[in-house]
Amino acid sequence: MANATLLLLITVLATTSGIVSATAGASVSPGPPARRSRFLLVGGAAHLPLSAYECSKKSAEACLATGTTCCSGQCVDTAASAQHCGGCNKDCKHGRTCCGGHCVDLLSDKKNCGTCSNQCNNKCSYGFCDYAQ
Repeated sequence: MANATLLLLITVLATTSGIVSATAGASVSPGPPARRSRFLLVGGAAHLPLSAYECSKKSAEACLATGTTCCSGQCVDTAASAQHCGGCNKDCKHGRTCCGGHCVDLLSDKKNCGTCSNQCNNKCSYGFCDYAQ
């Protein structure tokens, strides 16, 4: 039985190493260069993430998205940013999440249980509503 298992293992290894060596020698020809869609090119900077827009207190209109504020030269969403929760430079402590501009504990907050805006009828325990203990 052990000899049959060993023989099978050697056969499988020999087969796979032959396949790997055969494919290792094959060259992959590069295709045509990737094109960026016209939709993305029209907006210019539209493909940049929100925080990449530079702003200042003098030109806060650079923050185009609704609900964003200019904090330290970057456009941030103060309703969801853990570093700017509810206002510029207001950090949420470790283990807390920014929900609607307030730092909350998702494991025990009755109004934000497990995720933001998930309300419990009675109690939130360990991120679950009405968790049986």
